[in-house]
Amino acid sequence: MQGKNQDPHAHQPLLRAGSTIFDARLVAILLHGRGASAEDILGLSREFSVSDVAYLAPQAAGRTWYPNSFLAPIEQNEPGISSGLHVIAGLLQDLYRQDVSSDRVVLLGFSQGACLALEFAARHPRRYAAVVALSGGLIGPPGTPRNYPGEFDGTPVFIGCSDTDAHIPLKRVHESTAVFRRMGAVVDERIYPRMGHTVNRDELGAVGALFSETIG
Repeated sequence: MQGKNQDPHAHQPLLRAGSTIFDARLVAILLHGRGASAEDILGLSREFSVSDVAYLAPQAAGRTWYPNSFLAPIEQNEPGISSGLHVIAGLLQDLYRQDVSSDRVVLLGFSQGACLALEFAARHPRRYAAVVALSGGLIGPPGTPRNYPGEFDGTPVFIGCSDTDAHIPLKRVHESTAVFRRMGAVVDERIYPRMGHTVNRDELGAVGALFSETIG
């Protein structure tokens, strides 16, 4: 448990870059990794070479969305996981009130943020503009039920990871890909030999292409 605060990520800063919501073709919610910041993940926006995307980057309390490995029993990572998922839900609700539907929203995260993005999408399946997980997988220990209800209606999903990532087992990456495909997403899974826990140019190029090709 993260102290007595049952919603630790509420009221944390939200950073913005790119187009305004009003002018944007797409809105990308960017979720940073453990020990990083909203400013760090927002820096990725400069790599995508698109001018009509609004980027929103929420900050996790204490620079971490949850305290333990994403493979730990979920209750050991609460209330962080639930609070992080609530942040994403709140952003989507705010966007809906501004006439931005989910099919114009990209969920993108790295590491912890990637795990959170995948878990949110799986629990709230619908047509998104895209879901992007850079070095991440669905949350929970081995054997966690993955009987999420609902469909993605052809949502493009990009999952990129190393085959030797010390934090993300390859088996969990494949499991996550299988779950999203079963739920009707079009998944581009890319496994990079001996890359480690980072983001490479091929991933940035693939995500940039998604931003450019997706019609908001």
